[in-house]
Amino acid sequence: MPLTELTAPLGLKRAAHLLHRATFGPTKDQIDVFATYTPAQAVTQLFGQALPDPILPIDPETGTEWVLTGTTDANSGDSDLQEFFKGWALGQMLSTGITPGKSLAYSAREKIVFFMHSVLTTIQTKVDNSRSLYFQNQLFRQFALDKTLAATVNFKELTKKICVDNAMLRLLDGNLNVKGSPNENYGRELHELYTIGRGLEGTLPPVTDPGDYFLYKELDVQQAAKVLSGWEVDITFSNIDPDTQLPRGKVRGSPTNASAHDNTIKQFSERFNNIIIQPDPILLNGTDATEASALDEISQLIESIYSKPETARNICRRIYRHFVYHSIDTALDNSVIQDMATTFTNNGFKLQPVLEELFKSTHFYEAAAGVDDDSFGGIIKSPLDLMIGTYRFYNLQLPDPTAAAADFYEKTNDMIRTISKMGMNFYEPFDVAGYDAYHQFPIYHRSWISTNFLTERYQFIRNLMGQAMPVAGIDVVGFVQNNFSNATASDARLLIIELAKYLLPVNDNLTFDTAADDSSGLTAERMNYFLTAFLKSPQIDPDPEGSWTFRWNNPVDMEVVINQLESLLNTMMQSPEYQLF
Repeated sequence: MPLTELTAPLGLKRAAHLLHRATFGPTKDQIDVFATYTPAQAVTQLFGQALPDPILPIDPETGTEWVLTGTTDANSGDSDLQEFFKGWALGQMLSTGITPGKSLAYSAREKIVFFMHSVLTTIQTKVDNSRSLYFQNQLFRQFALDKTLAATVNFKELTKKICVDNAMLRLLDGNLNVKGSPNENYGRELHELYTIGRGLEGTLPPVTDPGDYFLYKELDVQQAAKVLSGWEVDITFSNIDPDTQLPRGKVRGSPTNASAHDNTIKQFSERFNNIIIQPDPILLNGTDATEASALDEISQLIESIYSKPETARNICRRIYRHFVYHSIDTALDNSVIQDMATTFTNNGFKLQPVLEELFKSTHFYEAAAGVDDDSFGGIIKSPLDLMIGTYRFYNLQLPDPTAAAADFYEKTNDMIRTISKMGMNFYEPFDVAGYDAYHQFPIYHRSWISTNFLTERYQFIRNLMGQAMPVAGIDVVGFVQNNFSNATASDARLLIIELAKYLLPVNDNLTFDTAADDSSGLTAERMNYFLTAFLKSPQIDPDPEGSWTFRWNNPVDMEVVINQLESLLNTMMQSPEYQLF
């Protein structure tokens, strides 16, 4: 089977690889600890811990939360509250306020929450409501770690819940979809983007029938729109889902008379075996649709979509592209993706078992040999991964989001602006398919890179060196002192080798000797480039390496020591290799 389990201890390279992909990034100490684990032990640490719910976001105008209790005239305007929500979301990715022992596991959960957002996406300016954004984010969190929860907590059930989620109703005009005037936006994207898809990209035959999308037809979109009709956004957030205890949309009319829901029989195409979806007579109020009957029809619709094997495959392709690599050919689709889909289906469409199997597999760590292996350093970091991962590696802290909320949001607003400059409009993807890097065939993650975006990535790194914005800069001397032995720190070559093991994804057989070089990926020429950047000095220095050793061991000229370390870290972190993970 393609997804056989790797049972050997991870070691540094594989531990770093796992923690960069499965979380928003580790510290050096965390990589060192996980290097001693087998993949199974590592997965238990990441996904087997009881985690706290997030502390609620605080409005600095009132000093209290607003997402549960609502707003008053004393609150900030909702446009500000939306920005506070996004800043709060960044804080969750950074595990702000979480004890060190749970920080990685917390981050792993937030990585899954972000994955869900990248698939079942939303657009801030279309939704335009801070509470809707928050409750959707919290909905994802409830379904993120689903393995040991009730059987009804799974990705299929999440798909049912998202159909009547306030943010989704607004995003795809579900609130405009009424009996007699169906709006097909959500029904179309439900099929094409969120569930069954249109097959493996790059392998699709030419369209011969404009109404046939290979796995579903235009008729199915039309009938789905009727199933989904009759809902509106609940601006009071008082209609509570009994399963999640979170607010959801409400039916137009009343719970006992869903007057805008199309109550007719819906006949689907042969792609869905000509199934019929109709209201359950037991749930009707006489002949009138009810909230319960409308929800039951949505459940029938989602069950029919998930009954098709291609739905599981399509969702597993999204998982693979997010956590492993974008390229999926027919052979991979019929082996690894099919294995993942089988696990997904056999576990009642729970997401966590699929991720755990993937992160324990030999395939995840050793898909190919040498520089042809896209497992390591194959994905261009998103601006979000670059920023959050860098902050986490250097343990950069934000102000307390409760005690110093205004300061916290000032810093996170700067972070959001920086992420935007690097090419990612956080919570504002270009369209309803989500951020291009996670779905746009054939470029995928290459959409993160342009001349301007790359310049901003490098500027972000430069700004972290000794700067005050967006957070206190990196204390380079303290970082080296706290993470490396004096014997390593005082030896320029050893220090570069050790840093490369943690900063750069491909780091086998590191050497400065071109005669001893091999094809492991990071060349001796590259290592000597880092060495030159490190040892350049403001004065003529006949023995640069010896001088570094002397300065480190005799810290009388700390300005030069700081400048040299900043030059080294700037060079390594502005390298193309650091932009990958």
